[in-house]
Amino acid sequence: MTLQGWGEIALTLSLSVLIGWPIGIYLSRVWNGERTWLDPVLKPVEGVFYRCAGVDPNRSQGWTGYAAALIAFNAAGFFLLFAILRLQAFLPLNPQGFAGLSPHLAFNTAVSFVTNTNWQSYGGESTTSTFSQMVGFTTQNFLSAATGATIAAALARAFVASRGEGVGNFWADVTRTTLYLLLPLSIVLALVLAGLGVVQSLAASATATGLEGGSQTLSLFPAASQEAIKQLGINGGGVFNANSAHPFENPSPLTNLIEAVAINVLGWAAFFAFGRCVLAKKDVRALVAAGFILLSVCTAGIYVAESQPAPALVAAGIEKPVNLEGKETRFGLPSSVAWAGPTTGASNGSVNSMHGSYMPLSGGLMMFLMQLGEILPGGIGSGIAIMVVMAMLAVFVAGLMVGRTPEYLGKKIEAREIQYAMIAVLVLPLAILGFTAIAAVFPTAMEGLLNHGPHGLSEMLYAYTSAAANNGSAFAGLTANAPWWNTTLGIGMLLGRFVPAVAVLAIAGSLVVKPKLAPSTGTLPTDSAQFIGLLIGVILILGGLQFFPALALGPIVEHFQMLAGAAQ
Repeated sequence: MTLQGWGEIALTLSLSVLIGWPIGIYLSRVWNGERTWLDPVLKPVEGVFYRCAGVDPNRSQGWTGYAAALIAFNAAGFFLLFAILRLQAFLPLNPQGFAGLSPHLAFNTAVSFVTNTNWQSYGGESTTSTFSQMVGFTTQNFLSAATGATIAAALARAFVASRGEGVGNFWADVTRTTLYLLLPLSIVLALVLAGLGVVQSLAASATATGLEGGSQTLSLFPAASQEAIKQLGINGGGVFNANSAHPFENPSPLTNLIEAVAINVLGWAAFFAFGRCVLAKKDVRALVAAGFILLSVCTAGIYVAESQPAPALVAAGIEKPVNLEGKETRFGLPSSVAWAGPTTGASNGSVNSMHGSYMPLSGGLMMFLMQLGEILPGGIGSGIAIMVVMAMLAVFVAGLMVGRTPEYLGKKIEAREIQYAMIAVLVLPLAILGFTAIAAVFPTAMEGLLNHGPHGLSEMLYAYTSAAANNGSAFAGLTANAPWWNTTLGIGMLLGRFVPAVAVLAIAGSLVVKPKLAPSTGTLPTDSAQFIGLLIGVILILGGLQFFPALALGPIVEHFQMLAGAAQ
């Protein structure tokens, strides 16, 4: 650990929040349909989309109609991407001549990009064509990110309305978020990255001559354009298998900082956008503070752990100052840590070979960050939406303590909202622990593990955590490109994405019809330091619902494996 290292980590975390503030103000104007500086150029384009789709952007939908549109839109995106991957061999822009993906791999990959997870059971440069990358993956990088934003926009309107009827128009929300936010920012970032050395080419490969005179064939792709929306959309799923650890995606310390900030900035921007939309900036700053504190503490813990020598090397009498196995040593340990904590709190655009290369404590902290629900800062909109759910649960707990009906942002929080909130929260531990427990005793699943001991259990637990939390990172040692893993991880992604989304929209539908209440003397202040502490406590307890029971799976799995061995 060094002072410079702490400074690098603090700079990355702070820039993400500070840059997210003005972008969040702009995003709130987009959600509210207010005039923006891009209106003269994009307003006519927006109108063309509505006319072609037969959409009236001014017609507000009820929460069920909004949710149905969201599900239908993403289902159509899944089937289109699945078809592209299966028919890849017959489509253009395939200079490498790649064959179509197997049904289970195409299913997993299509689900991962539609759910904003971007789990990679495939090697980008050796499996998917330029057409699949540009038309399939990049499109879903935009649309899955915009889908998450629509959830927060609908929830914000529910808090603002007083005895309203609708939560907005899904088609208008997804169109405006894509056109006015994601597209212009991605164009700017792609130009910056290409100018700084990130590869952007439609050629299949280039031949280079090494220092010893030998030739080497290097795969090429239009990486800069996909890297931009991959990071800004809080996606992951790099053009190359090594993701942002690959020098063609991330060639220098400057690009490393830019990409690390980019993958978090719009998540934080959604927090500030929500605060401006609901006219409760101070209350939402408390949410930002709680999230930033948790993220900073976990990231600091990872840095401390990674700054120690590996226990196995110490036991062997080999002195090594830090654990650099699997790290992106081009930029130093702090840069890897600055990615590890924030990206597992948001999504994965890994600058490390695999998260399994981390020390046990670091891997546990990263799992825990995901098991909180990807709220630190989470996806664009989906992170703040679940954080608001956590805040509702916090005021509900506080209300029970004093015997008063709880309120949050001017709306009473009653039994119906809490029921929906628990659905949104509990789907993660059910998916994570349920699938892990089954896989741990299922022979076909065990075949995909390099390790069959305690670390093998960690690999399985991490995989299902990453899938259900829509993160996309992985421990090394798990061969996920197999029917069992591709299918069950895909189901986990669907559950982790759409069950909470529908539950949050149901909360919005329940809140929008309620009257907007003015604060009273009995209203719990939700912008105070005490509330921040209460919120952090609730988040930690709910995160522990899957983390601590998972610790008990070890003896259970060992028992069943002994029984299976005896039966054989």
